[in-house]
Amino acid sequence: MIRTRVGYAGGEKINPTYHALGNHSETIQIDYDPEKITYPQLLQIFWDNHNYKLKSFSRQYMSIIFFHNLKQQELATQSMQEQEKKLDTKLVTEILPLTQFYRAEDYHQKYKLQLREDISGELKKMYPNFQDFVDSTAVARINGFIGGHSTSEQLKKEISTYGLTEASEKYLLNLVYPSIQDQ
Repeated sequence: MIRTRVGYAGGEKINPTYHALGNHSETIQIDYDPEKITYPQLLQIFWDNHNYKLKSFSRQYMSIIFFHNLKQQELATQSMQEQEKKLDTKLVTEILPLTQFYRAEDYHQKYKLQLREDISGELKKMYPNFQDFVDSTAVARINGFIGGHSTSEQLKKEISTYGLTEASEKYLLNLVYPSIQDQ
């Protein structure tokens, strides 16, 4: 994963906001290195991490995959068909072309990390421009760890590459995986 951004897509309203969403859906935009993770692997992460069988009560939270090109459309459709066959049920996920992505407001970006002012403050000093903060690979990775989306082994392997102080490294390790501090 190189970087992630949360935002809105799929509707007609120009410049939507959280409180004036129009008919957009909340979504995440992912930049990734295909040498390290493939599009089909990202699709599997999608299927493994949300409820794609339950119809959403609003378009804002619907299950949706936005594709950038025909190859992505084919792969998304194929992966959905495989999920339907595996589960023996019809899925409610929609697969649509991405026509425009609008970044969500700053307070939505790297939300889990921003709740931890002690460590987000250090990172914001490293990335004083908020867009650089949001687009940082290190910030995306740390936000993912805080959200519980990786392993302690992976965090230990890469934590020294984030540019954090020793105190912040210890804080992050203890915050995310308290039991590994004694190892």
